[in-house]
Amino acid sequence: MKKTLLLPAVALACLSMANAQNRPMSAQASSDTSRRAPGAFGAVKATPKPYASVITDKAITRKGMITTHKVEDKFFFELADSTLGREILVVNRISKAGAEVRSASGYAGDQIGSSVIRFEKGPNNRIFMRKLSYRTYGPDSTTAMYRSLQNSNIQAIAASFNVAAYGPDKKSSVIDMTDYINSDNEIFYFGSSQMKSQLRLGAQQADKSYILNVRSFPKNVEITTVKTYALAAAPSPFGAAAPSPMMGGGATGSSTVELNTSLVILPKVPMKARYFDPRVGFFAVGYTDFDLNPQGVKEVEIVKRWRLEPKPGDLAKYKRGELVEPAKPIVFYIDPATPKKWIPYLIAGVNDWQKAFEKAGFKNAIQAKEAPSAKQDSTWSLDDATHSAIVYKPSEIANASGPSIADPRSGEIIESHINWYHNVMKLVHDWYMIQTAAIDPRARKMEFSDELMGDLIRFVSSHEVGHTLGLRHNYGSSSTVPVEKLRDKAFVEANGHTPSIMDYARFNYVAQPEDKISPKGIYPRIGDYDKWAIEWGYKLLPDAKTPDAEVPVLNKLTIEKLQNKRLWFGTETNPDDPRSQNEDLGDNAMKASEYGIKNLKVILAKLPEWTKTNNEGYDNLENMYGQLTTQFGRYMGHVAKNVGGIYETPKTVEQAGAVYERTPAATQKEAMTFLERNLFSTPSWLLDKQILDNTGTDPLEVINKLQAPVLSRLLSVNTLSKLISAEATDGAAAYKISDLFADLQSSVFSELKGNQNIDVYRRNLQKAYVEKLVLILKPAPVTATAAAFTGGRRATPVSTKLSASQNDVLSVVKAQLRELNATLKSAIPQASGLSKYHLQDLSDRIENALDPKG
Repeated sequence: MKKTLLLPAVALACLSMANAQNRPMSAQASSDTSRRAPGAFGAVKATPKPYASVITDKAITRKGMITTHKVEDKFFFELADSTLGREILVVNRISKAGAEVRSASGYAGDQIGSSVIRFEKGPNNRIFMRKLSYRTYGPDSTTAMYRSLQNSNIQAIAASFNVAAYGPDKKSSVIDMTDYINSDNEIFYFGSSQMKSQLRLGAQQADKSYILNVRSFPKNVEITTVKTYALAAAPSPFGAAAPSPMMGGGATGSSTVELNTSLVILPKVPMKARYFDPRVGFFAVGYTDFDLNPQGVKEVEIVKRWRLEPKPGDLAKYKRGELVEPAKPIVFYIDPATPKKWIPYLIAGVNDWQKAFEKAGFKNAIQAKEAPSAKQDSTWSLDDATHSAIVYKPSEIANASGPSIADPRSGEIIESHINWYHNVMKLVHDWYMIQTAAIDPRARKMEFSDELMGDLIRFVSSHEVGHTLGLRHNYGSSSTVPVEKLRDKAFVEANGHTPSIMDYARFNYVAQPEDKISPKGIYPRIGDYDKWAIEWGYKLLPDAKTPDAEVPVLNKLTIEKLQNKRLWFGTETNPDDPRSQNEDLGDNAMKASEYGIKNLKVILAKLPEWTKTNNEGYDNLENMYGQLTTQFGRYMGHVAKNVGGIYETPKTVEQAGAVYERTPAATQKEAMTFLERNLFSTPSWLLDKQILDNTGTDPLEVINKLQAPVLSRLLSVNTLSKLISAEATDGAAAYKISDLFADLQSSVFSELKGNQNIDVYRRNLQKAYVEKLVLILKPAPVTATAAAFTGGRRATPVSTKLSASQNDVLSVVKAQLRELNATLKSAIPQASGLSKYHLQDLSDRIENALDPKG
């Protein structure tokens, strides 16, 4: 399946595959520079010297992909003719960083740039280094279109080098790389000026920068440099340009970092690509093809995946359905800096994927190992881009991430460095305590046992490894599980609470204490969807010789598999589908959230006791109370997304049913009833006086932070416009914009019906409601934006959508404000005290908004 693409941030800046049908790359990537080079190159002709006078007996030589020579303080590349014209992947990382850079999120192991280059012979004894772009693909080389495309896509020459000498056999060229390696360039170092700006790095200070070493290996070259940059002032919170202790500007001066550049030769014959399918969640790379569509161009996407192939001689066994070992398994090394007690759990998180690969026909396809020590292998380096690793970072960032680098021609993943930040343990602690302490006694403390923390590390490890295998988040997976099944001990312990570890489903917060569910039914695990995704992405189809030939085979398989709803993929990029949400559980957000709230009430009552640490203050209590209210807020958000919701189920034309459906009116009504009962009726149970008094938390702020985001979503122009469109599509069966306002005003202004006193929480809610409507009356300019990557389709540009003034939204909002104002005026005479002042104020605000000149 080929779909439209805008490239995701995780992909390389220049992306492609060798060919949709394993044809040679187009000549835009192999132009004859001897004919195309400008005449200026001929003005000064380089004069190569005898080889022995350049590579003297003082040279320290390392043979490999590119033979490297160090002669005193100079570094030379000796490029074999067989290497010229080959695509070389360049990956740049920070090896060591100072505190100034770390504070700006620049940590050892972080990738700072990548590109693809090619060395080639130029005129007058020169070697050119081109930076390659594969954004377009050329058709048949015999056509005029091919030549036109060639002329429109000449590859940029990033650097030019004089040939210092030719090899003794005249089959290699020696170039002096010293000045280029010492320079501050975007090929070998920071991939963009924006990246440097984020790390507050300015111009390179040449007198404080140097080359540490250059090492050559069979498939790669590793360059390590020490670079010192001018350090810019940290941005002031008040916008001051100059640093100031009073203004928070931060220190200036210089910052020194150690950088590693890996040059990795890409396969001469690219792996056979596999086209992206929006029904299975893989990361993708892509290009514009001028050959596939005879009457136009085709935007092509190919998935990112590792090259797994049977060992020589095992293909027949593989075809018979026997499990075989891959010729080259996926191996992750554990950073030696990792605390020893966590290494077994990280390894287990990697090895857990072995069962998934068995679905694709491979055994022992993925494994984790401890990195060799310097004594075991002095050439091994964590920075080497031919090694994949889990890199342990001493960082206060509470996170982990699993990026990967792929061959832009085919989608083949070359390597991955998983970023494992030390403080991720705080993150999983807080999640687990707030989501499970009602059902798991082990979660009722501020420091977990090593066993429990190890289990949580294992789950995060598995999730991040999934990303490195090419898998995206599957936010929709948890929505395939009926809520009541999450309380079924036998079911959830056998199947897990979500079919995908790539979901953001965290832990089973629906399970109740009386359900007696063990950790097997609480933790996430690699599930049915994950196994299916690996099967779809990695199962070889030997009889399909081209990517195009695979399409009907995979489509038939996908249609069959998706009869099992547990294999559904719900993208993380859809803002409208309530089935695809992070941090949620079950097929009904209202029911799941009711159970979640019951557990939060249990936890809140015990929170002062469970967060107590002798000889310390109430920081733990303050943090965990914030985590608890945030969890409650997540439940409210899960419910609110149902209002104006649009289900999206990608399908091919062979599948029955609609791709887009509106959330049923009954479900939207259920959501509004839930919000009235649990949010708009002040959730005063959250306002525990002991906690508030010991943490100094403002109760008004707590409630406002929960109510305001939900009001903003419900009363956004986007939501209101979707309700109008739903009525146009579904007629009387739709949940209409008038239904929303009737439900909201009845809930938010319920006191007006019986002339009741309005307390401060409700006054704030009512002010917020009016404020949201008044803001809609102030039209904002509508600007065109680039379409965002949404995993297989282009999002509709903003400029094509109707603004509030172009559809019925503005008319309805004005009518609602007029009706509300009339109700307020009727209620004011019977009100007293703050309630009266409040109603008068609301009336004034509405009148000023409707008639600003009045």
